[in-house]
Amino acid sequence: MRKAMDYVFTVDNEEILIEGLQKDTRTRTIATYVKCRKEKNMTQDRLAKQSGISRPNITRFESGHYNPSLEMLVRIAAAMDMEVEVHLVPKKQ
Repeated sequence: MRKAMDYVFTVDNEEILIEGLQKDTRTRTIATYVKCRKEKNMTQDRLAKQSGISRPNITRFESGHYNPSLEMLVRIAAAMDMEVEVHLVPKKQ
């Protein structure tokens, strides 16, 4: 059941609930980020210092309670000697 506050996008008479798509994308992004941070043997504290992002924001991001900006993701990637790439792909049916 859709709530009044839900953001809905309509394509070819099909309603798409954006919040669900956004949450799934954020969850996948967080999982990828955490995997990379751990592979680099970086603590949240070290990442915070190297990226200039506060440790509480790093923690909130990892816990899924923070919707990161592109700037934040780029700063985190740079601190891990990585780059951010964004790709649009066809929707899986």
